[in-house]
Amino acid sequence: NAEVAMKRYLIFGAIGPFVGGFLMLFATTVASGYWNDTSWSEIGKFLGAFFKTLQYSYLFGIVPALMVGAIDDILYHFKRISPVVRMLILGAIGFAAASLLYGSRGPDSGVMQFVLYGVVGLVPAMLSSWLTHKYADTPQAAHST
Repeated sequence: NAEVAMKRYLIFGAIGPFVGGFLMLFATTVASGYWNDTSWSEIGKFLGAFFKTLQYSYLFGIVPALMVGAIDDILYHFKRISPVVRMLILGAIGFAAASLLYGSRGPDSGVMQFVLYGVVGLVPAMLSSWLTHKYADTPQAAHST
């Protein structure tokens, strides 16, 4: 159904870059030591930077988000794959892609940086897949085997 596919891509395109951009900024600031001694004004600066860079999050994040949405669409057509397993597969793909792309960048490369940048891909992929299941998927007929 084309309407279901369009809803899926709309959810992935809207949610993925927003959440991914926030988590990318958070991972970058954690890796730089920004949160070591933080006050409320520092949190305000962080949120200000997030909203100032939001356009770039969408510019650079829309294509990867739609690619993950396409994988979700493909997996949706395999009836034996449950929505939870689909979310886990997408989370693993998102984690691997983001951690391999960003995890070894910069002066600090280690497990913490690998995990931080992996979460940048994991969370938006799983959240978008869950929202797609909740709001865009058509109910499947029960199969008796």
